[in-house]
Amino acid sequence: MATAATSTPEAARPAPGRPEKLRLGDVLVQQRLISQEQLQQTLELVRQTGKKTGRLLIESGVITEELLANGLARQLRIPFVNLKTFPFRADVVKLLPESAARRFRAVVLEDKGDSLLVALADPLDLAAFDELTRLLKRNIGIAAVPESQVPLALDRLYRRTEEISGLARALEKDLGDAVDFGELTATVGLEGAPVVRLLQSMFEDAMQVGASDVHIEPQEAGLHIRVRVDGVLQTQTEADKRIAAALAQRLKLMAGLDISEKRLPQDGRFSVRLKDTTIDVRLSTLPTNYGESVVMRLLNQGGSMRRLDSIGMPPDVLRRFREVLGRSSGLVLVTGPTGSGKTTTLYAALAEINAAELKVITVEDPVEYRLPGLTQVQVNDKIELTFARVLRACLRQDPDVILVGEMRDPETAEIGLRAAITGHLVLSTLHTRDAISTPFRLLDMGVPPFMVATSLQAVIAQRLVRVNCDVCAEPHAPSPQEQAWLTAMLPAGEQIVPKRGRGCSACNGTGYTGRQGVYELLEMDAEMTSAATRADPAAFMRAGRERMQGRTMAFHALELVRQGRTSVAEGLRVGQDDDGID
Repeated sequence: MATAATSTPEAARPAPGRPEKLRLGDVLVQQRLISQEQLQQTLELVRQTGKKTGRLLIESGVITEELLANGLARQLRIPFVNLKTFPFRADVVKLLPESAARRFRAVVLEDKGDSLLVALADPLDLAAFDELTRLLKRNIGIAAVPESQVPLALDRLYRRTEEISGLARALEKDLGDAVDFGELTATVGLEGAPVVRLLQSMFEDAMQVGASDVHIEPQEAGLHIRVRVDGVLQTQTEADKRIAAALAQRLKLMAGLDISEKRLPQDGRFSVRLKDTTIDVRLSTLPTNYGESVVMRLLNQGGSMRRLDSIGMPPDVLRRFREVLGRSSGLVLVTGPTGSGKTTTLYAALAEINAAELKVITVEDPVEYRLPGLTQVQVNDKIELTFARVLRACLRQDPDVILVGEMRDPETAEIGLRAAITGHLVLSTLHTRDAISTPFRLLDMGVPPFMVATSLQAVIAQRLVRVNCDVCAEPHAPSPQEQAWLTAMLPAGEQIVPKRGRGCSACNGTGYTGRQGVYELLEMDAEMTSAATRADPAAFMRAGRERMQGRTMAFHALELVRQGRTSVAEGLRVGQDDDGID
């Protein structure tokens, strides 16, 4: 019998590196990561729910994903890999097509010449191992990884750049050297047309990387398509500028705009469904020398509502801001440049004060978030449903709190201020560089000084700074300019060791993941009210500087640098717009 056992045919032997057929629960008990009792309880849940053993153990808190993957790695004698820090190579990753990578939840990590190392979300999945061996036409070895890291890595690694470029080339070919208006209109009406598939891929890629905007820019040398991620534009693809008209026309059709008008700017909006998420798209067109430039702001309807205590306000600012929101009347303004998170702050404030006892009306263009219990109105200039007109009607609806999306013109500003004077709490936004200059922006718009002085309660100014990547952040020596800013801002004699991300696969090589707000709050007092009534900028600035000493956006950014949350470069960027008021 022994002789027969050693004469197994070559074809019947398991492939090199093929994992043993093991039961996960037995492996974890053997590794003493769970008890036999916990395993039996989990197996009963498996029978009741149909979920996998590992997922149930993680959901119940019995074991973490990292411990689970490490235990499997030890049992199977395979490497454990943290995908957040692994140095991927694009040419190696792309050996496995994206469709197969997502199907089997697998990523190719290393090419060892005679074999490939592949990260597999479930290293005990023998069917996946066999199919990957067939697809890759190589011997493969398996690495254990935390399961939740795999889809995140796939989203980072399989950017749709090649797919988008290929679809752009297909559209060029479809359009040919010359296309008349009728042909183009017919093309954009077909759901399977290259222009439709190109836009679908563009939106999917933008959402995959967390982009806030998509820019389609025809230039002399070609068409540039870029996405804004964490406030910074990244090139998505470059294509022949001939396809710019087809893209612009299709988008204008989706937004219900006039496709025959190419000489004037147009604004519109539409929604797209991507997987299980609905995205609101705000579209703006601008005629340029080489065609229409299109910029789209992407708003995720499924995004969770932020709370005031989760947006990064310093404790002192948060406490004072909550006190202001507790008042029954007055104007509260949130200021900052476009894309600085003003709307997020306003809605966090609304979520804080929204109650059954209050009538809350919002006037917006467009309605960016939907909150239950609020009366929300969308402005429509095409039918003369303007901010001013809606705001006048709101005052007849017996509101307690009114949110005005933006004070765009003197009429809207004056009506909002009158509402604040007459017993309503009014929240709105304004574009100014800091809190101190905000009252004078209202005066510059033509609002009477006495209205500004008697109705304005507080101004909160904000910016967004990029946050260092947790995975690759390390001590960083500041440049001479950065050191000069630190020296000017820090107390005499204090030295800090700033950090900055070096760039890794977790942050797409940028060194940053996500953004956080930096804030400053200016509350009106008797001295500032008197100076605003007299329209005396010098006196107002002097009083405001005294109140905000050491509590400006620049000092908040400095505190984030001190904590290692952001880099000196990001702090300096905020500091250049703020003199620090020392």
